[in-house]
Amino acid sequence: MTKAILSIKQWGDDLVICLPAAIAQQAHLRLNQCVIISVEADHVVITPINDAPLTLEQRLASFDPERHSGEIMTTSQTIVD
Repeated sequence: MTKAILSIKQWGDDLVICLPAAIAQQAHLRLNQCVIISVEADHVVITPINDAPLTLEQRLASFDPERHSGEIMTTSQTIVD
């Protein structure tokens, strides 16, 4: 088991802890991964959420032209003579 003694710092109105790479690696945490943080019997528990990769259909369904540069793909082509 890997252990570390860390100090809690302040970032704006929040308190933060920087996880050492060895702890993150052993817990199988990766950059930008979502986690659930809960308190159970006075212990802070960090549970990783293992997201399944999105399908192409799911990615296209979440596409928002205003949020993603404003370009819109057309579904038909106009042929000019």
